[in-house]
Amino acid sequence: MFYRSNQLAIPQGHAPPTQLPTEFSDYVRVFEIVDSQLPGYVYLELCYLLTYCTHDDKYNYFEYDSGQYFSGWLYYTEGHSRSRHGPALITYHSHTSRLNTDFVGCVRCLSWPPQAADWPTRHRNHDWPDSATVDHVVNNGCDVVGVAHRRCRQHEWMGKHQWRLSFSRAEIVLINSWMPVRQIVYHMLRVFMKTERLTDNGVDSEPIAVSNYHIKTLMLWTSETEPRSWWTRNLNFIRISIELLHTLSIWLTEARCPHYFVNNCNLLDSFCNLEVIASHLMSIDETWLSTWFVNNYIRKCSELCPDNVSRLFSDVSTTMKLQKAVSAVVDWRLNTTLRDKWGLFDLADFVIPFTVCDLLDLTVRSYVCWMTELSKVHTRLII
Repeated sequence: MFYRSNQLAIPQGHAPPTQLPTEFSDYVRVFEIVDSQLPGYVYLELCYLLTYCTHDDKYNYFEYDSGQYFSGWLYYTEGHSRSRHGPALITYHSHTSRLNTDFVGCVRCLSWPPQAADWPTRHRNHDWPDSATVDHVVNNGCDVVGVAHRRCRQHEWMGKHQWRLSFSRAEIVLINSWMPVRQIVYHMLRVFMKTERLTDNGVDSEPIAVSNYHIKTLMLWTSETEPRSWWTRNLNFIRISIELLHTLSIWLTEARCPHYFVNNCNLLDSFCNLEVIASHLMSIDETWLSTWFVNNYIRKCSELCPDNVSRLFSDVSTTMKLQKAVSAVVDWRLNTTLRDKWGLFDLADFVIPFTVCDLLDLTVRSYVCWMTELSKVHTRLII
């Protein structure tokens, strides 16, 4: 996700800010977040122009005429190596050393949105998230991404001007606060749903059956509503995954997936294929899922290993042989982790400074800000 330093969103009715973080430009267009008829989806109305005044280190503002709405399509320029996928622009790289990249343009909102006003104060029985994490989440505000609701995408005006509230910053903080068992189960569920093509969106205009966001929402709700002991008893990842998949099955049957942050926002519509997916998920038991992970996950991991490791999976007919094969994969991965991290760092060493210096609307204040942030990662990145 990226946001432009000359754009800012504020909740409707809020006064324009007089001070902004140093990464923002000297001239900033401010948009008010206006509710649509669909919970979680909004419009951005251009209301103010902020201009930075150096002598008092504050922003002055000028009002725009009302009725100018920002189009999310302005964030994207599609070419032969790019395609749209929801709010993301996917860039494909032909070079084998470069990963394909999803870019999601957004408008930064420094305030916690009133559409999610109930989230910070709602009652939680099991103290997750704790008060410090809640404060951290709220203080991060949110973002707004340029994508219309499925029902509005074919509308000439709404399809281009509708935006969605994004809580990605909040979700990162919350996921990082999970104990390892929750993070592992989340990864397992995402791999299973994607491999089984239960999160395959197909053509962008087609109805979405189940997305990764539904899995994330399920995990967030379960983390809040279930005690720590629910996750740690017997530490059985397959058992936990089965229970979560069965819960998701019930949600699909009822066409109900409540948004974790926004009240009255249902992330599921009634489609005929929901019942088929729900029936499949409810039929899964521990034996079936255990076998599935051995054949479709662990065995796939082994194929990335040298021959002396991968050939161990030619016979995993006993628990002892399976444990030996898995241990060999884990050992190989631990021995190659440092090399892989260095490769990623070497790529970041080029990409991050290039992006900061060449693509952003830099001022003296924002340049100092970005160089300071980069130096926190590693001193080499400020070269």
